[in-house]
Amino acid sequence: MSEPPAQPRIEFEPHADPAIEPGVYSNGLAIWHTAHEFTFDFFVSSQPPQEARTSSGETVIRAPHRLVARVRIPPTSVFDIIQTINQNLTLYEQRFGQIRVPGAEPPLYPPDDEGSGPAED
Repeated sequence: MSEPPAQPRIEFEPHADPAIEPGVYSNGLAIWHTAHEFTFDFFVSSQPPQEARTSSGETVIRAPHRLVARVRIPPTSVFDIIQTINQNLTLYEQRFGQIRVPGAEPPLYPPDDEGSGPAED
């Protein structure tokens, strides 16, 4: 008996419309869903945050953003996307080092660990 033919390997070849090929910059993301799809809304800050008052007198910080892209995917794709992002974050950090969140780094001075300050008598 002969073995069944092997399944061909799929090679993903993305092609973009030249109008969208450069992409867009985004520094914000909102994710929402319905029963049938997840929607990823990518935003960019359009103005600096400013203090404002609501009609009821509550003080809020308004941070206007502009929608630059909306992507809808089926729920079955969400875990694949998370896995792909995790794999790429690992590869990124292996190549460029740990990703640091601005403002989260400890101050350079004064040193806070033992033995790094002036010797005490």
